[in-house]
Amino acid sequence: ALHEKQPELQISERDMLCVQIAGLCHDLGHGPFSHLFDGIFIPLARPDIKWTHEQGSIMMFDHLVESNGLREVMEHYGLVPEEDICFIKEQIIGPLEFSVQEPTWTYKGRPKEKRFLYEIVANKRNGIDVDKWDYFARDCHHLGIQNNFDHERFIKFARVCEVDEDRYICTREKEVWNLYDMFYTRYSLHRRAYQHRVGNIIEIMIADAFLKADAHIEITGAAGKKYRISTAIDDMEAFTKLTDNIFLEILYSTDPKLDEARELLKKIECRQLYKYVSCTLLPVGSGKMKRDRKGLPQEVADAKPKEQDELKAEDFVVDVINMNYGMDDQNPIDYVHFYYKNDPNKADKIDKEKVTVYLIR
Repeated sequence: ALHEKQPELQISERDMLCVQIAGLCHDLGHGPFSHLFDGIFIPLARPDIKWTHEQGSIMMFDHLVESNGLREVMEHYGLVPEEDICFIKEQIIGPLEFSVQEPTWTYKGRPKEKRFLYEIVANKRNGIDVDKWDYFARDCHHLGIQNNFDHERFIKFARVCEVDEDRYICTREKEVWNLYDMFYTRYSLHRRAYQHRVGNIIEIMIADAFLKADAHIEITGAAGKKYRISTAIDDMEAFTKLTDNIFLEILYSTDPKLDEARELLKKIECRQLYKYVSCTLLPVGSGKMKRDRKGLPQEVADAKPKEQDELKAEDFVVDVINMNYGMDDQNPIDYVHFYYKNDPNKADKIDKEKVTVYLIR
C-alpha cells in the first residue's frame, strides 16, 4: 500500500519481499506451547541465561537458510543475501549489534531513510504492527471475542511522513479512535483469554511436568548430539524436533523415570488442576510489580493464620500479571504521529487531552 501511494519512498520489490519473509518467519523461535516455553519453562530450567523466542527465531531462520541452501534461491528472486538476511533478522529482533560510529542508527540492513520499514512486522516504537493484527483476527475468531480493530482501514490511511528529520508510518488524526480500539482489543484478549486464571494454571502445570521430564528426554541434534527439552534451544536441528507433541510423548510414555511428569499431565487431562487461592490488585505506581518475584511464595506462606497447618513456599505459585496497553504504564499513542487531510505530508502528535480519558488506568 505504501509502495503504491508514495512512489517517492522508493520502496523496491526487494524491500517488500524481505518484509514479507520477516512477517512469515518472525515467530519461528516459539517452542512448545508458545510463550509457556520461553516465558515460564526456560527461566525455571535455565535461570542462568536470558533467552527469548525472538532470539530463537533468528537462529531458526539462519538454520532454515543454511540447511535448505536458500542463498542461491534468494539471489534468484533478486535478493542480496548478505544485506537482506541481516535486514530480515533486524525486523524480527532489532539491531544485531551496536555501532559506536553511528549511535543513532544501528541497523545495517537498510539505511535510515527506510527506517519506516522496521515498523511493519514488529514495531519497537509504539507496538502497532502486523504481528498483532494477525493474532487479533485469528484469536478473536476462535474465541468468539469481538475484534473492533479494522486493520484494512488503518492501511488505507497509513502514510510515511517526515518528523524531526526521520520517516515514520503515520495515520490520519481521526484514526486515533481506531488505534484505541486496537490496544483495547489487545487488553481484552489478555484479560479474557491469554491471562485467564485456569489457562495460567494449566500452563504452570505443563511447565512443571516439563521440568520433571527434562533430564529424561533425549532429542537428537546436529552430528547426533543429544539434547534435553531445556537445551534444545542451543541446537536448531534439535529445536526443530521439539514441538507440542512433547506433551503426548510424556503422557503416553511407559518410562518409570517420567512417572511424575506423566501424572501431572494426566491430572490436566482429568481436570484435576492446581487450586486457585486468591488474587489481589496492586496499585499502579506502587513499585511492587517490578520487585523480585522469587520471594513472593515465601511471603504468602508466612502470611497464614497461626492456627493453620504449616505451609511452605513450594506449596504456592505466585503469578504476577501486568495488564496494560502494551507499554507498561505508558500511553502508546504518545509514540504515534498523525497527519490531517489538508496537509498529508506533515505529521505531529495528537493533543493528549482529547484522548487520554479513554485509557485504562
